[in-house]
Amino acid sequence: MKQLIFILASAIFLNSIPSFGQMSQQARDSIAKLSQEDHQLMMQKLGIESLRPGPSGNPEAPNAANKDESIATPYSSLPDPLVFDNGQPVRNKKDWEKRKAEIKEHFASEIYGRIPENTPSVTWEVLEEKDSLFGEVPARFKKLIGHVDNSSYPEIDVNIEMYMATPLEAKNVPLVMQFSWIWPASMQRPRPQGPTWQEQMLKEGWGFAMLIPTSFQADNGAGLRAGIIGLVNKGQPRKLDDWGTLRAWGWGASRALDYLETDPSVDARKVAIEGLSRYGKAALVTMVDEPRFAIGFIASSGAGGAKIFRRIYGEQVENLASSGEYHWFTPNFIKYAGPLTPMDLPVDAHEMVAICAPRPVFISGGDPDVEGHWIDAVGMFKTAVAATPVYELLGKKGIETDQYPGTNVGLLDGDLVFRQHDGGHTEGPNWAYFIEFAKRYLED
Repeated sequence: MKQLIFILASAIFLNSIPSFGQMSQQARDSIAKLSQEDHQLMMQKLGIESLRPGPSGNPEAPNAANKDESIATPYSSLPDPLVFDNGQPVRNKKDWEKRKAEIKEHFASEIYGRIPENTPSVTWEVLEEKDSLFGEVPARFKKLIGHVDNSSYPEIDVNIEMYMATPLEAKNVPLVMQFSWIWPASMQRPRPQGPTWQEQMLKEGWGFAMLIPTSFQADNGAGLRAGIIGLVNKGQPRKLDDWGTLRAWGWGASRALDYLETDPSVDARKVAIEGLSRYGKAALVTMVDEPRFAIGFIASSGAGGAKIFRRIYGEQVENLASSGEYHWFTPNFIKYAGPLTPMDLPVDAHEMVAICAPRPVFISGGDPDVEGHWIDAVGMFKTAVAATPVYELLGKKGIETDQYPGTNVGLLDGDLVFRQHDGGHTEGPNWAYFIEFAKRYLED
């Protein structure tokens, strides 16, 4: 009976349209309680009694996260993506394919979890199609839903929500897919100065898609026994190496790309994936898991995304492994905030970026004095620098300096690029720079 209550509660939270901040206090408390219960169960499975607390994101708190660069790097080196686990060097592209599989296994086992071998199929339905205006740009708009086959466990219903638009009469145009918050509320927020990113895509003659990841997997531990993770597990708790929410969101992006391959308005070979913050983490995971995505725009992804795990600066592994964020990762990851430390990780974030090679990746951040130091812009830059040797091995160009460029100095000449804009926790000021970067790959 308790298991059934957990499943029903998870399903309710998964299908609740308001964001966490828009929910009632009672709903937030219920989600937190169920998340804590599941988190505790994972700790019991791991044989862990307690975890180290993470620092506070409040810079005025006594335990505020570190922002002193002089003590941020306790490690002398990072795991080398071009050295096999047995110590042998990677000498050529053939070696790299073997080494890449080795690295992927570490990420699956210890950080992001394993994607189930037999995930269910998805059938897409166009719920609405019409001509519309985005700003002053006319476009063909579609509202879609992907029905996930739940015949293996009908108690859990899962659907993928996506919205997209392409220029009128478009044929085979590039498209940028964004992990997005809820539509149409996301379109009703205060408009930025100048055109929205959607308008910018359409003005370029490209399309855009807004994938709603929480439509098929909730952004909390309470939802782990619902959504696609719960469906595959038939409502049972996760195993210690099961996938987390980030990888589940990436699975949904792959299924959305399946649909785009059937849409004649889109050139599915020229689809980019983009996300901000936790969705930036998901965009990086998606680039690793889905080779069909042509290019990645990874914005302010921080810890668990394009930031070095080992750096003691801003958000830490201890925060990621807490009951508020552990659901993004495999349960095995929790132990790195308990008996183990980030120094014990067999891999680090630069190897996630390296696996994306030779495809182009744009790493974006905001000014630390505006966005805050929690995201660790320097840590994301160091990730790009450390991934560069793999890009070079594959005949591509990465970051040519190890000197942090600071604000509004883009390192944009290569295939792996970095730019820190002068805004806050947004990708907004970098859209124009990403577009110019992406034109090199998305336009013939």
